Amino acid sequence: MKTLDDLLGEGVSGRRVFVRADLNVPFDKANPGVISDDGRARAVLPTLIALRDAGAKVIVASHLGRPKGAPDPKFTLAPVATRLGELLGSDVIFAEDTVGADAQAKVEALADGQVLLLENLRFNEGETSKDDAVRGAFADELATFADYYVDDAFGAVHRKHASVYDVAARLPHYAGGLVVKEVEVLRKVSETPEKPYVVVLGGSKVSDKLAVIQALLPKVDKLLVGGGMCFTFLKAQGFEVGKSLLEDEMVSVCADLLEQAQGRIVLPVDVVAATEFSADAQHDVVEASAIPADRLGLDIGPKSTELFASAIAGAKTVFWNGPMGVFELAPFAAGTRGVAEAITKIDGFSVVGGGDSAAAVRTLGLDETAFGHISTGGGASLEYLEGKTLPGVSALEK
Repeated sequence: MKTLDDLLGEGVSGRRVFVRADLNVPFDKANPGVISDDGRARAVLPTLIALRDAGAKVIVASHLGRPKGAPDPKFTLAPVATRLGELLGSDVIFAEDTVGADAQAKVEALADGQVLLLENLRFNEGETSKDDAVRGAFADELATFADYYVDDAFGAVHRKHASVYDVAARLPHYAGGLVVKEVEVLRKVSETPEKPYVVVLGGSKVSDKLAVIQALLPKVDKLLVGGGMCFTFLKAQGFEVGKSLLEDEMVSVCADLLEQAQGRIVLPVDVVAATEFSADAQHDVVEASAIPADRLGLDIGPKSTELFASAIAGAKTVFWNGPMGVFELAPFAAGTRGVAEAITKIDGFSVVGGGDSAAAVRTLGLDETAFGHISTGGGASLEYLEGKTLPGVSALEK
């Protein structure tokens, strides 16, 4: 797989470089158009700066949200162009379409060292189409814009989309520094993790994490389970879980996993149980084996946080994906905070597996540099650890 360094070594001054970035940033629900977390935009800066400073004409493309293959003002990348310009310290030109007249004109007018951001790729149905011909036709149009292709969107490499998979087949292609780093880190924790190896999983559903649990269980010393998914495991132990999130169809699967693990799966011993899903709801710490029928668990409790922190303390490798509770609501953030802080203190290598975990680090104001690596791709990270082929990575390797 050729890298950005290889491309820079060949020389890009005056050449057009198409950069697939992951600018799928979250917005403040109370203030439309205001980015609440620009972590993904900051992650691609080194690649954009290197190309800009080398004199390339940089064409950046990304998706945002899930529009239905047509323009939707709710998902415009215009605010992202503004923020990207602020981060780069220079104006970012914005094209109001993907491959239409505005994009074509602005690509043609690009000067050396300028950066252009195309409108949301998913405004074109060809981006996500499962029809190879439709997807390929869109990729053909995108490929006419550039001389080279750089993929630095690790958060999208698990998708067989036009800008991720098909454009790479049409241009000389290179992996950006972010993609290279992500693959190196995930290869390390999946193939050669230093022991003891502890994995911390949270999030809402067991079904979403089943494949990664099955892939990692033979490799780990401890698998700590929190978040909404823990209640299906607790039910598998014979405990009642009240109104907590529960996947009935997964209870027997969890029972089998607990038997296979032979004590290596660690579950909460207490939880913060509330009367409803609200920051203002009445809530108390209860034993995990005695959740009241009219309550739902929204965080792991203090004993569980101590238990998890103790298991983490001696680890040489930690992989964390998924919060321990509803960290966005202050009364239910302590478990996630406590576990995250424990991870920062290990004498070893830690990986935050993107998604809500990465968002939690920033939302809770934790020191990002205290973690070994914070991934930009939650779904891509999990699929890599499951052993799946990532289309965007395989395209770069061809």
